[in-house]
Amino acid sequence: MTTKDSRAAGLAGLAALIADETRAACLLALLDGRAWTAGELARHAGVAASTLSEHLGKLVAGGLLAEERQGRHRYVRLAGAHVAQLVEDLAARVPAAAVRQPPRTLREASAGSAMARGRTCYDHLAGRLGIAVTDALTLRGLLRQDTGFALTDAGVEWFGAAGIALDLSSRRPLARACLDWTERRPHLAGAAGAALCGHALEAGWCVRIGSERAVRVTPAGERALSSLLGVASSALR
Repeated sequence: MTTKDSRAAGLAGLAALIADETRAACLLALLDGRAWTAGELARHAGVAASTLSEHLGKLVAGGLLAEERQGRHRYVRLAGAHVAQLVEDLAARVPAAAVRQPPRTLREASAGSAMARGRTCYDHLAGRLGIAVTDALTLRGLLRQDTGFALTDAGVEWFGAAGIALDLSSRRPLARACLDWTERRPHLAGAAGAALCGHALEAGWCVRIGSERAVRVTPAGERALSSLLGVASSALR
């Protein structure tokens, strides 16, 4: 008699949760790291609020989303960085032909271009911006990629000198590779990636644009990244 592996049932259930276009659209939207209302997600996914409520219930029950209520509003967010990593890794493995379908409108084309240029991936930088920063850290010996992502001693010192606080006591990996779904190369994630992204937004190096995850590097950000990492302005535009 064959004994069923309970992990197989769990994996199938997790895959089924994601294997719905509406739920997938919600998970991708929530990669911006913020909490969204059910109404905002319904408009984003193009479905009725009642339909979306059912989908959100499944994602919350499955442990992919966390929810909280404030008054009559229901907010949802990704359950944690581990969910963001799962979604981004899966998105990066979508065939390139499917990702690069011609945009249907000028607005869609502009949004796609902005997302590819620079965006947040949950709590760290992604797109060409994320790759440019990751490459610059590696070139300067601040980040190693040969045996998996790891900050060097010089890298830890660089963060401190740049005024970017690192939580070295956190159980979260200090540096982790996250496969970029537009560039098809890894960018910096983990506690260091989150600290760098948070500082970039707080210091005004980057600003969010539109309602998506896209970010734009400001003139101050161009100067800072050029001074601190030697990143050329052309790589940020």
